[in-house]
Amino acid sequence: MKRKGLVAVAVLVPVVAAGGTAWALRTQGSPRETAQEFLAAWSRQDYPAMRALTVDAPDDFDQRYRRFRTDLKLSGAGFEVTGTSESRVAFHASLRGPVNWAYDGALQLVEHDRSWRVKWTPAALHPRLTTGTRLRTVQVKAEQAPVLAADGTRIDTASAPGSVQQLVEGLRKRYDSRLTGASSARVELLRGSERIATLATADAKAGTELRTTIDLRVHRAAAKALESVDKPASLVALRPSTGEILAVANKPGGFNRALLGHYPPGSTFKVVTASALVADGMTAGERVACPAEQNIGGFPFHNAGFKDYGTIPLREAFAHSCNTTFGRLSVDRLGGRRLADVARSFGFDGPVDPGVPAVRARFPDTRDDTDLASASIGQGRVLTSPLNMATVAAAIADGSWRPPRLVETGLLPQAAQPRKLEPAVVRALRTLMPAVVVEGTASAVSFPAGTAGKTGTAEYGTGKEPPSHAWFIGYRGDLAFSVIVEGGGAGSKVAAPIAGRFLQALSRR
Repeated sequence: MKRKGLVAVAVLVPVVAAGGTAWALRTQGSPRETAQEFLAAWSRQDYPAMRALTVDAPDDFDQRYRRFRTDLKLSGAGFEVTGTSESRVAFHASLRGPVNWAYDGALQLVEHDRSWRVKWTPAALHPRLTTGTRLRTVQVKAEQAPVLAADGTRIDTASAPGSVQQLVEGLRKRYDSRLTGASSARVELLRGSERIATLATADAKAGTELRTTIDLRVHRAAAKALESVDKPASLVALRPSTGEILAVANKPGGFNRALLGHYPPGSTFKVVTASALVADGMTAGERVACPAEQNIGGFPFHNAGFKDYGTIPLREAFAHSCNTTFGRLSVDRLGGRRLADVARSFGFDGPVDPGVPAVRARFPDTRDDTDLASASIGQGRVLTSPLNMATVAAAIADGSWRPPRLVETGLLPQAAQPRKLEPAVVRALRTLMPAVVVEGTASAVSFPAGTAGKTGTAEYGTGKEPPSHAWFIGYRGDLAFSVIVEGGGAGSKVAAPIAGRFLQALSRR
């Protein structure tokens, strides 16, 4: 029980003496009991209670015990009685901190005002302490383990590409304890600045290297493709079969727009809308109307340049990015709830944690037909990042949507799991997306054989002719990618050529 102070209690004890009975005074308690109270108060850092149990306490009593804890950098400490010999009580101290160590000490107890109290000297703290000496813990920080590219090349050096260094910074913050390991440390007994003795040590534990999924060859091709762009842009590339992030290039640096940028996806979202339509029974060859303009919910939607393609197969409507077609079909055949469900199967509204901070794609509930039609073509309130859209393209390439990752799966929470797409969706989109680069909106760009993709021109802001972000997403073999140029204009004229340069650079090696 905690004692806020000591009150001497005189206990009368009868003593038989000649001629009658006399009375004597007896000291209350025992040395062991007082020592136990003192040590319990020390364990809970109750220094006023310790002082009340002490005689000859120095004026700076509390400060000495606080400094003992601070100088040793303790995170915890426990003290317990181990033995009693008359007025001397032995104790055992267990200390936790940079050095986990223990020592045995002793408290000298004296009678004072009919109570037992600790007779204080520096040795009450530690048996080797005397006037003018002190203890301290000295740490030598462990060398940080390296961060590596997929092939083992160090990427935590000044020679690494700027966008890669940006990723490394985020990785170091998150995996600091893994990379840093444990510092070496020693407990020293000092007199002034002179070290008298080393009382305990803790050896350093080397940090563990962190191998990322970054492929420097792919990253350099991405950075090279962005060199001539004069507006903020990014290119992110993935391996569809695993979800591994191969490249994250941002121009200029300073903001990782590839992972943290939130943009309307524009017509790249038609990959999701087309997947929903096919999953609900449409085929790539089914004929659909693609008028120049279409009123949906009281709002006029139009194709780029107000082009009228008449009645054409869904494959061609996708290749030419017919806004009127997909806006109308989303209302007539899908509905907001169904489109939202399919969007979620492509990672929208789900957690995204590649190992560094990244935003999640958003597909809000649609309010009416106009809102639904806008969402179906990647406008309205739909928001995504280049990383999110690269996973959409990767899902078509692999047949399953996979969460993107920058580190091994064991270092990440298992919040998002791979989701297999319906075979009919995969077959159809593998027909629709190649058509974009062969005969559709990106046909003017020189792509290597086997490329499939989707252009996007995402309007933002207000005005009769609002500005737009230029998008292109696609895949070739086991490589998927996403390109955005902020305020770049038409995806077919700005983003698609960047993707073409990127893929051509890789195909030449």
